[in-house]
Amino acid sequence: MFKKAQAAMEFLMTYGWAILVVLIAIGALAYFGVLSPERFLPEKCVISSGSGLFCEEFTSSATTNDVTIRVKNILTRSAWIDSITLDTPACSNNATDVQILADGTTDFALDCGTLNSGDKIKASITITYDVGQSAGVGLSKTTTGQIVTAVP
Repeated sequence: MFKKAQAAMEFLMTYGWAILVVLIAIGALAYFGVLSPERFLPEKCVISSGSGLFCEEFTSSATTNDVTIRVKNILTRSAWIDSITLDTPACSNNATDVQILADGTTDFALDCGTLNSGDKIKASITITYDVGQSAGVGLSKTTTGQIVTAVP
């Protein structure tokens, strides 16, 4: 009976040490950033559906410290952009009442302070706009989205 218990204990100890070594290796890889999920996120720019605005193109630059977003208006009337902001890093556009014609596009350069080459930006986009023939005529609306990009 004791021989079976000893064999079972040796079996558990051998596999226990093997599992411990694997866990330490995984912990070391995670600690040094090899398994960081931010490295594997695809670049994307999405504005929530239903607003009539669409993020068509985007880019970031460490030399000009800005994120440029091309916004497309897929509505049948003009959209007037009051503000576009990113939350992290804090980026904003100073232009107000910028018109995007129906089925037209406009580029917005968002000043982000300081961007370093190699930084990964994952931020929420907030756009305040109204729809109508002229600025300030329609009710002000807000839509949100998300941008993920790397600074070259």
